Amino acid sequence: MRRIMVANPKGGSGKSTLAVHLASWFARNDELVYLGDLDRQQSTAQWLAGRPRNLALIRHWDISGDEFDSPPKDCTVAILDTPAGLHGKRLKLALSEMDKIVVPVSPSRFDMLASRDFFEELAETKAVRKDRVDIAIVGMRVDPRTNASRLLVEYLQQFDLPLIACIRQSQRYVQAVETGVTLFDGNRIDPVDQLHWRPLLDWLVRRR
Repeated sequence: MRRIMVANPKGGSGKSTLAVHLASWFARNDELVYLGDLDRQQSTAQWLAGRPRNLALIRHWDISGDEFDSPPKDCTVAILDTPAGLHGKRLKLALSEMDKIVVPVSPSRFDMLASRDFFEELAETKAVRKDRVDIAIVGMRVDPRTNASRLLVEYLQQFDLPLIACIRQSQRYVQAVETGVTLFDGNRIDPVDQLHWRPLLDWLVRRR
């Protein structure tokens, strides 16, 4: 089973957008996907409820209360969306169940500074210190060819974290959240978007 968590303590960083697209891509590739959400508002559950039934099936991973429930046994890929402000005990519990952590970060100065404490907390957790979980950063709303991407790479060097991919800003992502249909649900994905997503997808399917 692959167990992937999307996390960033800052709201509006693109966590849910990233999580639903990853779930959709794995589902399109014949994986038995469960999508969970640690946020009490359960926004991804609402997204799933509005997803057209003719699309690749993504199942709801029911996580309720303060305790962390493991993914269902028949699951082959578990995707976990997380709320803003995740830290402390809940972060450690979630990390103990994960294989890979994807952290979406915008190249704005405010977003990068807001991520500093989170990166430091991640580095201190047992799962990360004992190399039980892999971490990668995804630049959100940024073109990899721009100066903003270069600045983000330079910022991440102090934490020894890789910028694995950059996802450009597009109205299609807004539409995906509203309609339940991701970029991966169509018959053809834009070659530029495919190029942007490929490094992240390759990293996620790579075995440790």
